Amino acid sequence: MAARRGSGKSLDLSHSVPMPRMLTAVVLLALMLVNTLVLIGPMLLIALIKLILPIKASRSACSAAVMWIAETWAEINKAIFALLLPTKWDIRGAEGLRRDRSFLVICNHQSWVDIPALIQALNNKTPYFKFFLKKELIWVPFLGLAFWALDYPFMKRYSKRYLQRHPDMKGKDLEIARRACEKFRGLPVTVTNFLEGTRFTADKHEDQRSPYRHLLRPKSGGIAFALNALGDQIDALLDVTIVYPGEHTPGFWALISGQVPKVIIDIETRQLAPELWQGDYANDPGFRQFMHQWVAELWEQKDDRIERLRRGIDTSF
Repeated sequence: MAARRGSGKSLDLSHSVPMPRMLTAVVLLALMLVNTLVLIGPMLLIALIKLILPIKASRSACSAAVMWIAETWAEINKAIFALLLPTKWDIRGAEGLRRDRSFLVICNHQSWVDIPALIQALNNKTPYFKFFLKKELIWVPFLGLAFWALDYPFMKRYSKRYLQRHPDMKGKDLEIARRACEKFRGLPVTVTNFLEGTRFTADKHEDQRSPYRHLLRPKSGGIAFALNALGDQIDALLDVTIVYPGEHTPGFWALISGQVPKVIIDIETRQLAPELWQGDYANDPGFRQFMHQWVAELWEQKDDRIERLRRGIDTSF
């Protein structure tokens, strides 16, 4: 036995390595669950009151209360992440953001980690953001009601094959987006749009024959209708670029198990010209081409920005 102890051979502990990661994830999820269970009750109660109240002022007060609960939930989750995870959130360009202004956020989309990244960068610095959601999510128990109470715009996506069989439905999804955005008039709001419409993968990039190195082809319809509904109310466009240093884009499991050392969230504030919301995207081919070109230029600049961020080159110029 003594000879074996002195042989210099070490025990293979590789099978025990995932245990700390598993423990981190379990504790983090447990704390997030407690946070959610504590706050979702009051949120759903206020949502039900909002559903049955006919008075607009009362419904607006309910919306503000639901928003405060959502922001509190997000802040507590940020504290949980800070306590348990080694992740450094490298947030750049957030100076000057204000909660009493309205913003339109565009962002590249690679992973479910993008959502916590946006929360880290924007929560309590801008009005609580609204995401465009698939209409089917409204039927998710509890969450659907919460999303409705938060006035999230629900989108109905139609496939090309469906539109070929039902040409009368063309443009309906964008019209729904425009009507949803009209609810936000007169209130500080942050409307968030992932222009690619789906998460980036190498296969999707190849299938689309995307002209960008790090991005899928953007869609201009959603942002055009948001600007049409809210343009003169939007104070600025927040062009958010998320970069995960390393060879692979991390998934949500990698984040909550402590395997994401750093996330870069780069925010560029852009002013919006009035001509961006004064045209008719649905019926004016010239304006539609103008929007396509404007979005394409944004995406070209974002693609270059991602390349520089990945190489560690200063992007402050």
